[in-house]
Amino acid sequence: MPVMFLARSLFKMSGHNPSLLRLEQRAAEADQIIEYLKQQIQLLKEKASVQNTVREEKKLLVENAKLKKDIEALKNQLLEKEKGRGVSEVTMPFADPSGDASVQRTPKPADPAAHPAPTKDTSPKDDEGKKNKPEKKGEKKEKKQAAPPEEEVKVDVSRLDMRVGRIVTAEKHPDADSLYVEQVDVGEAAPRTVVSGLVKHIPIEQMQNRMAVILCNLKPAKMRGVVSQAMVMCASSPDKVEILDPPSGAVPGDRVTFQGFPGEPDKELNPKKKVWEQIQPDLRTDGQCVATYKGAAFEVAEKGVCKAQTMSNSGIK
Repeated sequence: MPVMFLARSLFKMSGHNPSLLRLEQRAAEADQIIEYLKQQIQLLKEKASVQNTVREEKKLLVENAKLKKDIEALKNQLLEKEKGRGVSEVTMPFADPSGDASVQRTPKPADPAAHPAPTKDTSPKDDEGKKNKPEKKGEKKEKKQAAPPEEEVKVDVSRLDMRVGRIVTAEKHPDADSLYVEQVDVGEAAPRTVVSGLVKHIPIEQMQNRMAVILCNLKPAKMRGVVSQAMVMCASSPDKVEILDPPSGAVPGDRVTFQGFPGEPDKELNPKKKVWEQIQPDLRTDGQCVATYKGAAFEVAEKGVCKAQTMSNSGIK
């Protein structure tokens, strides 16, 4: 509900109180600021080019979050100033998902136990014991419920932290004939240790000092006594495996992104949620050997796409 509407409602209830008149004026200014910021965000969206869509959307999400904080801070400042001038306490519960909200004007209670906060629509109707809690606790509960459950988070390739990496060194695993142990630079302070089952497919001399696409947010796992901290992405078939090549000019740490799938990757994929297992079947090379997810290319911004050397229409893992 707009700040201006809240202020007018309070103004009508107050009997034209001068203090609330000032609140209405400030609320009007706040609405103008909000409208101006909305217009600026719309202009930014219209100016965004196709190549910068993902980057601009991230900026808008950050600006939107900041705008919400600014609006909330402005509401709190206005209320605090009016309270200091003797205006009765005004409570503003959060808007419901439909955008509707209610405004209540209540006196400050001398004894919380004697003056319980309103309970309609702020507490579960089937829990009588929670109806008499102070309103602040009720608001905290609403904030907690507003967060989307973890299982409702979308599952697509944006959840994967794929980066360009350089395999600095590779050597055979001391306790497994089919495994390499690699040190991989992914743009961090120190290389990551990666264990890959590539001995039967790629000669060790082709593993040294080469560029690759690295999946960096799998949960670290111990493989024959060595902890692997990432995975080298490869085009794969029953008979052949090829490491994906980043585009020319890419450097360790460059993010691999996908047109149409914006978002920040998980810090670490939860193995119990099977995120990787749900995404992997849609990772394939196309007819030109370009690595894709549901038709969207593995892309390094302004540098090009990632490809296999010869393997077209193959799975990627």
